[in-house]
Amino acid sequence: MRDPAFWWADHSPAATLLAPVGTLYGAIAARRMARPGRKAPVPVICVGNFTLGGAGKTPTSIALARLLSESGHCPFFLSRGYGGRVAGPVQVEHQCAFEVGDEPLLLRRVAPTIVAHDRPAGAQAAAKAGADTIVMDDGLQNPSVEKDLAIAVIDGRRGIGNGRIFPAGPLRAPLEAQLDHIDAVLVVGSVRRAAERVIDFAQRRGLPVLHGELRPAPDAVAALAGKPVLAFAGIADPEKFFATLEAHGIPTVIRKPFPDHHRYAVDEMAVLVACAQRESLTLVTTEKDMVRLRGEPGAADLIARSTVLPVTLAFRDTSAVEAMLHDVIGSKRTSVGL
Repeated sequence: MRDPAFWWADHSPAATLLAPVGTLYGAIAARRMARPGRKAPVPVICVGNFTLGGAGKTPTSIALARLLSESGHCPFFLSRGYGGRVAGPVQVEHQCAFEVGDEPLLLRRVAPTIVAHDRPAGAQAAAKAGADTIVMDDGLQNPSVEKDLAIAVIDGRRGIGNGRIFPAGPLRAPLEAQLDHIDAVLVVGSVRRAAERVIDFAQRRGLPVLHGELRPAPDAVAALAGKPVLAFAGIADPEKFFATLEAHGIPTVIRKPFPDHHRYAVDEMAVLVACAQRESLTLVTTEKDMVRLRGEPGAADLIARSTVLPVTLAFRDTSAVEAMLHDVIGSKRTSVGL
């Protein structure tokens, strides 16, 4: 599913019409979030967002795991494996995206990754396999596991959109209810008006507001600079990917957006290749799309012709993030007598 445009508009008859449904959905989601979770054997750091769609959760999870590894810890990722058919718990090794989801395939490049629809069981499996910390990619609204640190990631450009609850808007639950369950907000990218509202709410509650930015790999940028491209992306916000290309001197002559977690059909792949050849354009896509393509039959030609633009998340104040991680892990160890 692609995000409806009215989610990100200030005023919309469709949003007004759907608001009563959103109110009901939000009440159910808020009650669910209030349920107590099970304690995990090791500290759990949850990276989620207030809204449906992408805000930078996976790059943030990866950045946190790298900080933990650099400080001598052994983090494991825990993911539901959205889009995959494996319920788990299972450690991600050589599976493909339609088995475990696309995001776990990116995560496993950085640290061991457990996919589990049952998150408490996944946390137990991670601890048994040697984890001393769990970074949970998504799951902010899932109460099954008690979080020791919950960080909500918001896109500085899109914020929380119209501020309404699904299906009237992109919020997964009422904002106030979600703020009750987080410890910090991370704003990714330059702050625009759409994000100022949630930042203001967080600051009024005394929640730390961190900042970060997604940076494309310099070598990939250098290889693509000045080359006209056909860019395609099946992520939550393809326009962010296209804007990143343009901002780094890579002219996106043709843009092909697809829904998040899109599984490319053979005819779609053939059209992309044929269009790029006809217009003498370089094909470029995201890491997430590429890991998904690698599990698809008939994707070899598109894969061979496509260039990937990897991105990493950089914290503006890394020391503040490190201090937050240290405080949480230290207090957890003390409480369980480690």
